[in-house]
Amino acid sequence: MARTDETGQPARHASPFGTTPPTPPPGEGAAGADARMPRWLPRAMVLALALVGAFQLGSWAFHQLTGLLINILIAFFLALAIEPAVSWMASRGMRRGLATGIVFLAVITVSAGFVTLLGSMLAGQIIKIVEDFPNYLDSVINWINAHFHTELRRVDIQEGLLRSDWLRNYVQNSATGVLDVSAQVLGGLFQLLTITLFSFYFAADGPRLRRALCSVLPPAKQAEVLRAWEIAVNKTGGYLYSRGLMALISGMAHYILLASLDVPYAPVLAVWVGLVSQFIPTIGTYLAGALPMLIAFTVDPWYALWVLIFVVVYQQFENYVLQPKLTSKTVDIHPAVAFGSVVAGTALLGAVGALIAIPAIATLQAFLGAYVKRYDVTDDPRVHGHRGRGAGRGMVTRARALWAHRPGSAKPGSADEGSGGSSPENSG
Repeated sequence: MARTDETGQPARHASPFGTTPPTPPPGEGAAGADARMPRWLPRAMVLALALVGAFQLGSWAFHQLTGLLINILIAFFLALAIEPAVSWMASRGMRRGLATGIVFLAVITVSAGFVTLLGSMLAGQIIKIVEDFPNYLDSVINWINAHFHTELRRVDIQEGLLRSDWLRNYVQNSATGVLDVSAQVLGGLFQLLTITLFSFYFAADGPRLRRALCSVLPPAKQAEVLRAWEIAVNKTGGYLYSRGLMALISGMAHYILLASLDVPYAPVLAVWVGLVSQFIPTIGTYLAGALPMLIAFTVDPWYALWVLIFVVVYQQFENYVLQPKLTSKTVDIHPAVAFGSVVAGTALLGAVGALIAIPAIATLQAFLGAYVKRYDVTDDPRVHGHRGRGAGRGMVTRARALWAHRPGSAKPGSADEGSGGSSPENSG
């Protein structure tokens, strides 16, 4: 039986050296069995799991609402674009809602008329191509028979084409694709309606929206927000109006050319070239010129060449003469920056990014320009791209020195000096 001391606790053995070991603190001996985790650890784990869940939920909601956010972004820029016209009519005593409705009605009327004319042109061209297809096929067959000594007939080709598996599969796929096209058309109409409603509310309730935004900010921040808003309105509206003016000029110039060449649907093609060439920067002119070239080619192949030459020449005139004068006070950004912003916007948001990239970059550049400190540039020729005088003359001087020290050459005046000092006649 173990010995106990006077308190009833088991007696501790004395050390061999005559000392008694210290008494351990209470509970240290049972640390392995009764140890507890820190109180903060469960709460930290719960907080970490909550943060992960919130991030996953936010990421899922963002991906689900990406389409809506893009529509709101388009509506916001559209509201900024029509803000000058709405504010002008509102300053004349008209209600903002009525002014916004008039502007939207004008935009919708012009857009619907353009789409209707373009659709009728395309439908007419398709009908003409279908009606003239047998003649085209006969000309191709006659050319093949004349050059390759074959005996092809249009009837045999048509029967083989109608009985082919490729045509059957194509018809089946087209029949199933009609539903997809219909769904896309309905989705596009719903998206257009969403953008129209949001942009109408943004434009009609612009002052109320700015007041609600500034009410949650301190006075210093309110001034910065209102300044950024004003810059965005000026840049976006100026961009669209300057582009609209250049589209009008481009459309009139191309209409004169197409009408002089008797190309069909010249007014619609001119409007097409004007809009596409201006709202797709840098390469829009060449993309827009493809359709008039195709229509002109059906009339005369030489007409297509004339259209191509005119498109190239007009693009240079627009880039170096017309555009700098019209956009110097509205969207004054470098062409390389404009093209890069369009490429970046297309990569991020597709066609929407290509449309809003330039006004967004112009707004950002104008807003940040007030915080960049600028200094006077020294009057140095190198600033203007001119090289220093020493660098230009050094190469010429070096070339002259090499020419003077070539074998068999003498310095100017050395022959006279030599003849005067070492001539045999003088030495005698």
